[in-house]
Amino acid sequence: MTGRTPPLGSSSAPLRVGLVGYGLAGSVFHAPLIAATEGLALDTVVTSNPERQEQARAEFPDVRVAASADDLLARADELDLVVIASPNKTHVPLATAALKAGLPVVVDKPIAGTAAEARELAALTEERGLLLSVFQNRRWDNDFLTLRGLMEDGELGDVWRFESRFERWRPQLKGGWRESGDPAEIGGLLYDLGSHVVDQALVLFGPATHVYAESDVRRAGAQADDDTFIAITHAGGVRSHLYVSATTAQLGPRFRVLGSQAGYVKYGLDPQEAALREGARPGDGTEWGTEPEAMWGRLGSGESPLTGGGRPVPTLPGDYPAYYAAVAAALRDGAPNPVTALEAAAALDVLEAARRSARDGVVVSL
Repeated sequence: MTGRTPPLGSSSAPLRVGLVGYGLAGSVFHAPLIAATEGLALDTVVTSNPERQEQARAEFPDVRVAASADDLLARADELDLVVIASPNKTHVPLATAALKAGLPVVVDKPIAGTAAEARELAALTEERGLLLSVFQNRRWDNDFLTLRGLMEDGELGDVWRFESRFERWRPQLKGGWRESGDPAEIGGLLYDLGSHVVDQALVLFGPATHVYAESDVRRAGAQADDDTFIAITHAGGVRSHLYVSATTAQLGPRFRVLGSQAGYVKYGLDPQEAALREGARPGDGTEWGTEPEAMWGRLGSGESPLTGGGRPVPTLPGDYPAYYAAVAAALRDGAPNPVTALEAAAALDVLEAARRSARDGVVVSL
C-alpha cells in the first residue's frame, strides 16, 4: 500500500534486508543506516564489482554477497525488504521485479525517470499490498528539521518566499552515469540534487501550480545539466526558488526563508553525509547530526545576518536514522510509510515540468 502496509508479524527477529548496489548511495548511506537501525539486519549486498564485494565483506563481516539482483530475488523467501541503491535507470525494473517477488521495497531517489512510472509502481504496490518507500533522506537534514520547527511555532509568520540552494564547486568532471547526457541514464543535477530540493519544497509548502526553470551545461566536456534554477508557485501562494549547481564558485545560503514576521537564513550543508563518508556511524557513541554554534542560522527582520543581525537559532540535530526506523515500524507495526511513491511522483511532476520549461522557455502549469 502507498500509505500503510500490513505488519509482517510480531516476531522479534530482525527484518532481513537485501541491498542492491554498493556505490556511493549503497555504501555511504544505505548500508550504514540499515545496520544501525534496531529491527533491521543487512543480510545481502548485491554488486558485481569484485572490489566493492570485498569492501562490503570488510565493512560487514556477516553479510552475504550476490553478483546480481536475480541471484538475490531467487532467495526472496529469505528476505523481508529489498533496498535499491543502483544507478537511476535500474530503479523501475528492479523495484518492479522485487514487488512481483512479494518483497517490500525502498528505492533511492529518484524513484523513476517519469511521474507516470512512479504512479505505475504505486499502483503495483497497492495491488500487492506491499510497502514501497522512497529514500528522501534530506527530509531529515538538520536545517530542514529546524525550519519546520520555526514554521510550526509561527516564528516566521506567513511564509512568502522560500530560497533553497544545494550548490557545489566542482569545476572538473568526475565521470560516471550521473554526468551522462544519455536520457536513459536519468543523470544531471535536475534529477539528482533537484530531487531533494523539490521534495523539501513540496513537503513544506504543498502542491505546485506553476513551474519555471533555467538549466545549463557549464563545464567543458559536460553532457548533462550542471547548473539549474527552478521557480515553483505553490497552490497556497508561496514561491520557492531552488538552485542546484556544481559550478558555484561562491556558495550561497542553504536556506533563505522570508515571512510576514521574520526571515531565517542558514548557511552550510547538514553534516551527516560528511560524517558517513568519513566512517562515522549512528550509535557509535559520538554525537550524531549536530553542528557547531558557528553554523547556526539566524532569525530576524530588517537586518542582515552577515553583519550579525537577528538572533542565532540552535540547529536541531539531523536524523537520517529516523528514515529507516520509520521503514522498520511500517513493516513491523503497520505505521505510516515515511515517503510514499505518490509523493515521489508529485516531485517528478515538477522535475518534468522544469525540464520542459528550461527547454522551451515557458512557464508550465500543473
